[in-house]
Amino acid sequence: MDNKIYDVVILGAGPAGLAAGLYAGRSRLSVLILEKGIDGGQIAVTHDIENYPGQSKVDGMTGQELVAPMTEQCKKFGCERVSDTITACDFSGPVKKFVGSKGEYLGKTVIVCTGAMTRSIGCKNEAKYVGKGISYCAVCDANFFEDFEIYVVGGNGIAAEESLYLAGYARKVTMIHKGPALTVSPMLKERLDAEPKIHVLCNEEVEDVGGDELLSEIVLKNTKTGEETVLHADAEDGFFGLFGFTGKKTTGMFDGVLDMEGGYIKTLHHRPGRVCRRRRAGDPPASGGDGLRRRRHCRHAVLQVYQRSEVIFERSSLLCWI
Repeated sequence: MDNKIYDVVILGAGPAGLAAGLYAGRSRLSVLILEKGIDGGQIAVTHDIENYPGQSKVDGMTGQELVAPMTEQCKKFGCERVSDTITACDFSGPVKKFVGSKGEYLGKTVIVCTGAMTRSIGCKNEAKYVGKGISYCAVCDANFFEDFEIYVVGGNGIAAEESLYLAGYARKVTMIHKGPALTVSPMLKERLDAEPKIHVLCNEEVEDVGGDELLSEIVLKNTKTGEETVLHADAEDGFFGLFGFTGKKTTGMFDGVLDMEGGYIKTLHHRPGRVCRRRRAGDPPASGGDGLRRRRHCRHAVLQVYQRSEVIFERSSLLCWI
């Protein structure tokens, strides 16, 4: 990249980042969106979405289908996009600096929408079998395990949704959860119970994995008794799949730059010498007029922070500018 100083630099091209780009671009600001992966973030790898307000297909659509128009809207209003992994940043001066694997980027205002990424399973030898049986993306890799057995690590809603998707490919799907029961909504529980291919193992966690070239062995450890059980792939199959959906973590690029807690950016109502306001992204407006006021408020917020040349950041569902 050249030494161009953008009015607004947005870290992350998920829905929050793309929405910020849309508003900033329509405000005639020069905008750079930095994203290390594909647009959409976590939603981009979701196979079936039916509850996003205003989606074009009410019977369900993929995350990539949902995100594509957002990307096009940003392009329409002049947003530039660069694929790069940011490893360090400096917010100390009036011009903010970002260091990536491909270059350096400068901006007067920063909007942080980095979101989160999948946690590793945390078992022994995990790295050895990533791409050789272990995966963290059902949409990406489900077809590789058609008519094979698949194990899913996790007991949350994401793990349940991905298990249902994998059941469309696998011969059998077994969810492995370290807790006593799955932590899913009643609706998801009904869908899991109605799918004969899905089985659940509670109070178990993956201790170790093994195999020759491909994953063919999983060692489970009971979280109550400590007893270990070894699972072997079917002899005819030769291998099986292990998908991890145990949770999310954020990047540590802001350590020492922003106030962090457990890998997440802290949001406070007040900090000495700073102004901090909070709005919950996605809160349903009380009325149509209220919704219009909030949209105007969002646009004005971008412009006000731009004029102060400061930082906006997004933590989970909270938007905060400081």
